[in-house]
Amino acid sequence: MDGAYFRADGERLVPDAIARAPWGGDMLHGRLLVALAARAIEREQGDADFHCARLTVDLFRAARLAPVAVSTEPVRMGGRVRAVDVKIESEDKLVARASAVLLRHGEHPPTGAWIPPAWDAPPPAALAVDESPEARFIPIEVRPVVPGGFTAAGRKRLWIRELSALVEGEDWTPLARVAAVADLGNAMANSGEEPNTFINADVTAYLGRLPDGEWIGLDVTGHVGADGVSVASCDLYDETGRVGWSSFAAVANPTPVDVS
Repeated sequence: MDGAYFRADGERLVPDAIARAPWGGDMLHGRLLVALAARAIEREQGDADFHCARLTVDLFRAARLAPVAVSTEPVRMGGRVRAVDVKIESEDKLVARASAVLLRHGEHPPTGAWIPPAWDAPPPAALAVDESPEARFIPIEVRPVVPGGFTAAGRKRLWIRELSALVEGEDWTPLARVAAVADLGNAMANSGEEPNTFINADVTAYLGRLPDGEWIGLDVTGHVGADGVSVASCDLYDETGRVGWSSFAAVANPTPVDVS
């Protein structure tokens, strides 16, 4: 991988320039805060017998490209269900908060539940790299399933692979990888023939299992909006099938973000 978004400096994580958001020159990309929340949960509250089935991150304050501190607090550490809260602070301000539900692994009973049809997208290796400016605003590799990629007028479906480490000297974990990519579904779902002008105030990832491999697939599955507010969702995949979905609440943002 080429470089890293952050380097550890004691209890702080110092961002590199590549962590910059497309919304403003001095903003930290919100998707990286989602990934850092996942990283902290694994490092501080992780347990091999438990699975992070739900991660919600509230992105209520724009963060500058400045060091961040991430801390966790166990809310309930039960035998089958655990709940964890996360705080993300920067420049002496709380910039995001997260909550996670961790569920104990066990024998999976037969259910006969209905499931959507299998995703029929070609594998990443069969698709061309998207070299458009929209796909290169952050250091990721994008392989569109439908023409247009992020700017497709219709339903957007694409594969994404990280090109930079989250934290210097560390490999991406499956949870952090899918958390970082899940946030990008907001831009996909809130744009069509016109570019995206919505900034999401949260992201929730529901994961039935963790992804396998470097590639994460996103498939826009829903959008409802009125009066400057929208909610949207995307299914999440690895190369073997669906792993879960992400959802977002977003607010119209026609002017530059205020990071004061």
